[in-house]
Amino acid sequence: MSQWFDSLLSNKILITGLVAWCVSQVLKTLIYVIVNREFRIERLFGDGGIPSSHSATVTAVMVMTGIVVGWDTPLFALAFFFAVIVMHDAMGVRLETGKQAKVINDLTEFIETMVGQDLTPEDKLKELVGHTPLQVLSGFILGIIIALIMM
Repeated sequence: MSQWFDSLLSNKILITGLVAWCVSQVLKTLIYVIVNREFRIERLFGDGGIPSSHSATVTAVMVMTGIVVGWDTPLFALAFFFAVIVMHDAMGVRLETGKQAKVINDLTEFIETMVGQDLTPEDKLKELVGHTPLQVLSGFILGIIIALIMM
């Protein structure tokens, strides 16, 4: 068991991805606090916002994969396409899902005021699920920086 755990902790690709995710989530939370002047614990674990933790994580994994196993390997190619798909999805389907959730929540609030009934916070749809191109780009850049630092 100890050997398995030691080998897990020595996996530079895995550790780099974890560090990128943690750093991006903390930065995202700090930026949220500065912009909105309030601390919300769910920003530490939630989706959406700047920088994109999805982009930072997959980019850091991709870059570290290239560094560790080589830029001309099938494993790097896999990491590259995985990163591209995740970032494309964050800007596409997930961003549109967040926009739709906002419209549905606004309509629901309007109907609630007409009927005089309030929805619980659990009934509202999550609006921050996707990313703008700037949020994805900032995560991409952060992922590269983290991977280079972790070399």
